[in-house]
Amino acid sequence: MFRTMRKDVQSIFERDPAARSVLELLVCYPGLHALWGYRLAHWLWQHGLKLPGRWVSHLLRALTGIEIHPGATIGSGLFIDHGMGVVIGETAEVGADVTLYHGVTLGGVSLAKGKRHPTLEDRVVVGAGAKILGAITVGADSRIGANAVVVKSVPPNSVVVGVPGQIVKRSKPHTAQDAPDLNHAQLPDMVAGHLIALTARIDALERQLLGERISAVSPRLVEQGAWGNHDYTI
Repeated sequence: MFRTMRKDVQSIFERDPAARSVLELLVCYPGLHALWGYRLAHWLWQHGLKLPGRWVSHLLRALTGIEIHPGATIGSGLFIDHGMGVVIGETAEVGADVTLYHGVTLGGVSLAKGKRHPTLEDRVVVGAGAKILGAITVGADSRIGANAVVVKSVPPNSVVVGVPGQIVKRSKPHTAQDAPDLNHAQLPDMVAGHLIALTARIDALERQLLGERISAVSPRLVEQGAWGNHDYTI
């Protein structure tokens, strides 16, 4: 238990440059308070004390704005940054060294009593406002973009963006030895990519029809910054 708590504290120093001291973390970090409250509630839940476990969870929700069901399974090193509005459902499973930003929901979409919440594997980063819904799995070392809505399973080392979430395979795979990948605002522009492909196709058809040379890529889109030759998936 103490080893897990030590890892929880260490994870904050690794992923939050604003953290200055252990004392600051102990008194000023609601994500840590909610996580340790969950660990107590989970122990009560596992030992058949369902109502006390739910009461502890309810108390921590009122104090921190973070709701973690005591039935959820959470590994070591979870970092909940800011945390207000985070919801983790009863059958959710969260691996080691996962990062959640504020407004994240790990929710269910079924009335079934069995598994109905997501599973996040190790080192997953979930951006602010993202919703991951249903009994799906987000593979290790994946990043969920801010405000994405994920309703299907995600392979390891992927980036997800949009509503509903579109999956992009990383061009540079992330590993456990790499520094934490917290840049959940660095996302591929899926809509602009489709527009560019569509524009190129229209230009090709016009060249065939009119015999005129037309730019293969619309300069207007590039000039406005809608798309560029950048790697947004790392």
